Amino acid sequence: MRHDDICLYLGPADRSELQVLLTNRNTPRKLVWRAGIVLATADGCGTFEIMRRANTSKPTVWRWQARYLDEGIDGLRRDTETRARHRFERRVEGGRRGSRRCPGKPASR
Repeated sequence: MRHDDICLYLGPADRSELQVLLTNRNTPRKLVWRAGIVLATADGCGTFEIMRRANTSKPTVWRWQARYLDEGIDGLRRDTETRARHRFERRVEGGRRGSRRCPGKPASR
């Protein structure tokens, strides 16, 4: 699958907000990484340069570029639900581990 390099223009407000995310030491690492991908795209870096800077794959770069174009900075902040997370939640909803009691013994707390 071939993607042409994306030409992205950031307005001053979005650029400053992304810069704040990059420089704030309390920002989660994954959000810093996503903001870096968008800023590098806006600065005119190609996909391979962004891959090198972020140490990630092409599909990951494309995913975050597309998410920013579709949803803006709020899209970078949001994590999507994964199938694995849904499977885990369904398994946990069925019962808690270690909550079974032996017959005839009272529950201790």
